[in-house]
Amino acid sequence: MKIKGNSKRGLTGTTMGFFFGFAAVALYGPTAIKFKEAMDLTPLMLGLLIAIPALSGSLLRIPFGAWVDTTGGKKPFFILMLLSVIGLGGVTLLLATNYPHGLEGLYPLILVFGFLSGCGIATFSVGIGQTSYWFPRNKQGLALGTFAGIGNLAPGIFSVVLPIYLSYYGFISAYFAWFLFLLLGTLLYGLLAVDAYYFQYRRKGMSGEHAKEKAAQKGQEMFPLGGVKDSLINSAKIKNTWALVALYFTTFGGFLALTAWFPTYWGIYQEFEPIKAGLFTAIFSIFASAIRIPGGSIADKLGGEKVAMLSMVAILLASSILSFGHSITISMIAVLLLASGMGIANAAVFKLVPVYVPKAVGGAAGWIGGLGAFGGFALPPIMGAIVEGYGHIGYARGFVAFVVLAAINLFIIYLLLKNKAKADSVLKMA
Repeated sequence: MKIKGNSKRGLTGTTMGFFFGFAAVALYGPTAIKFKEAMDLTPLMLGLLIAIPALSGSLLRIPFGAWVDTTGGKKPFFILMLLSVIGLGGVTLLLATNYPHGLEGLYPLILVFGFLSGCGIATFSVGIGQTSYWFPRNKQGLALGTFAGIGNLAPGIFSVVLPIYLSYYGFISAYFAWFLFLLLGTLLYGLLAVDAYYFQYRRKGMSGEHAKEKAAQKGQEMFPLGGVKDSLINSAKIKNTWALVALYFTTFGGFLALTAWFPTYWGIYQEFEPIKAGLFTAIFSIFASAIRIPGGSIADKLGGEKVAMLSMVAILLASSILSFGHSITISMIAVLLLASGMGIANAAVFKLVPVYVPKAVGGAAGWIGGLGAFGGFALPPIMGAIVEGYGHIGYARGFVAFVVLAAINLFIIYLLLKNKAKADSVLKMA
């Protein structure tokens, strides 16, 4: 019985697929003004158009993440990539045949294609589960940090490359190029990705127990329990799943929110030119993603809870500085500190998933990745409301939202450590 792949190949496939998955949503924000002009969109309609890919990209993480526990990650991951190809391909075709004067009346269809495009970033929770089953617990932090860190580099890289491409080749050409890029990535993922040994043995017809035994002989440590519904229900019953959701809401949801917010902050509050504002935003995005990789290794050595606590302290301090400071130099230092805290905390959170929810990793990854990423939608309106209340200075005061969230999360981490200490004490007494 031939079994394919190894942990290195498994990690390479998911990381590459997640990176390519961002291609389908990279264009919506920077090119939104083109849709507004062509279809005479209201601010609300334009906001919905920009947000719709991220909506599917967050909420679909929940069911697709749970699906990993029944079939392995390759099938749900590939389906999400194909849906993303359909979405971006549909928008590209509409632009090629109807832009600029023929788009009126096509807004609902564009929203549908936008929703499908977001499926590419919903692959995150699938990749988390798929990667987790490949690695032993003592290497989870580094493996998941590498997967998420490299994959999350895409928004920052695209924010630098896209303006240059648009200036040379134009609006519609960019959509064709990004569509081909996504299609290539989907094909490469289909060829390279492979599920962990247990799922391969199950597809060969082995019983669950026999498949576990054979996979364990090859080094696999983690195994699922139940189906999609079971995975979601089992993980939802564990209260620590919701503690991790709260942490990830602040760190990854905050990462998404600030990637969208910083161009406004640098442009309006610090009065930067658009290109400079985009560059400074890219620095935040790339740094937060890149530091996630060593963050996973640090979490392996020091423990996810302790690393998350230190990260939250960094987020609280950086947000406080940004809330009340105006100096560009100090603000930039605070942004790098904020990026460090968010990136390292993101790695630490998913280091804790297999620790607290070992029998429903996919389901937990779905809840955490999906509801956590929803922070990318919830936080910008809160910061916008603060701007409305305070005026120009509100662009700085809006960071108070992260001060509050960091303080709440420090208390949550304290409770996690306290409960863990109690559990360890009980085990020792037994």
